[in-house]
Amino acid sequence: MEAFGQFIPLILIFAIMYFLLIRPQQKKLKEHQQMVEALRRGDQVVTQGGLIGKVSKVKEDNEIEVELAEGVRVRVVKSTIAQVLNKTEPAEAK
Repeated sequence: MEAFGQFIPLILIFAIMYFLLIRPQQKKLKEHQQMVEALRRGDQVVTQGGLIGKVSKVKEDNEIEVELAEGVRVRVVKSTIAQVLNKTEPAEAK
C-alpha cells in the first residue's frame, strides 16, 4: 500500500502536464489543420515568414500559389500558412 502512495505525486504531475501542455497543443494543431484544409482561392493569408498575400491557386500536392503583389506569385507549402486574414465566401451553385 505504501508503494502506491509513492506514485500518487508522479501520477498527479503527469495529469497536470497533460491538461496544461499536451492537450492544448493537440487542440491548436487540429485547429491549424482545419484552417489549412479550408483554404480557397481569394483568401488573404499570412505565412510563417511574415509574407501577406492572396491565394491565387490551391494545388492538390500540399501547396498553394500566393500572389504577394500584382504579377508576383510564389508557391507555398500549405502547412506554413500561419493565419487567414480575410476569408472569401464560396461561390453560389447555380
